[in-house]
Amino acid sequence: MAKEILLTGDRPTGKLHIGHYIGSLKNRVKLQNSGKYDPYIMIADTQALTDNARNPEKIRNSLIQVALDYLAVGLDPKKSTIYVQSQIPALFELTAYYMDLVTVARLERNPTVKTEIKQKDFKDSIPVGFLNYPVSQAADITAFKATVIPVGDDQEPMLEQTREIVRTFNRVYNTDILVEPKGYFPPKGQGRLPGLDGNAKMSKSLGNAIYLADDAKTVQKKVMSMYTDPNHIHVEDPGKVEGNTVFTYLDVFDPDKDKVAELKEEYQKGGLGDVKIKRYLNKVLEAELAPIRERREKFAQDEDAVYEMLLEGSKKANKVANETLEQVRDAIGLNYFKNR
Repeated sequence: MAKEILLTGDRPTGKLHIGHYIGSLKNRVKLQNSGKYDPYIMIADTQALTDNARNPEKIRNSLIQVALDYLAVGLDPKKSTIYVQSQIPALFELTAYYMDLVTVARLERNPTVKTEIKQKDFKDSIPVGFLNYPVSQAADITAFKATVIPVGDDQEPMLEQTREIVRTFNRVYNTDILVEPKGYFPPKGQGRLPGLDGNAKMSKSLGNAIYLADDAKTVQKKVMSMYTDPNHIHVEDPGKVEGNTVFTYLDVFDPDKDKVAELKEEYQKGGLGDVKIKRYLNKVLEAELAPIRERREKFAQDEDAVYEMLLEGSKKANKVANETLEQVRDAIGLNYFKNR
């Protein structure tokens, strides 16, 4: 039985944090190891340039960091094709062909794009590449004929735009070579992890993240600074667990759910201090993060080998994407000299 093709990836705009780990990386490794999929893992440097074009060093410096994070969490180049987006020229040609099938109005209506434009405060200076990145994503997906795309709920509009492009292309050019992908959503409870400050979003720009590369002392310092219940001033005071970041993290990371339930009950009654509960969380996080950190440090000792892994993955991805591009050119009728 043929494996389904899975495609996912990350923008290299900094080291990856535990929000990425819970939201996608951990499940990505599980899917890779299930044996049911042929995974393509893309480091989306070209997409990252859409809003970082004037700071390319940020992308270049982050490339190796993201690759190290991938290897550290258990992504295996023997099981997954790990590649760099900019090294696959076919993606840009496919994007050009798909752009002719999408209107500007449709791109501007994309809910995900609208939200991100607002977040980045572009105002009237939206880069064309940023507005167009749903089309670029369609090229990323269809180049490998990916059928399964792990996404969060907020990315479903992007996936639907890809499906629209696939349907339009196949109809216009009377073919069936492009494949409609479906979304694979994270298991319940493995969605977005809040920031250390209680903000719904964990991000580098907000300074509220724990990174996979952080050492034990840094993790401990960050945990001890976490947002809890602002009204829980004294140990004996009853505290709230709803919206309390420490307990949110315990729900996600602690496998001992009975213990978490006991701690919640004790905290709500009064008698459990924030310092004690943070120390317990730090112990739980270290159990999860220490092996990742050790693997990362090991891989970091030979960066040349990591770059070689990315080169080999890019060569393999290039070959597959070129095959799809040839079929697309055939369908449109652009291979004028092929049989002459």
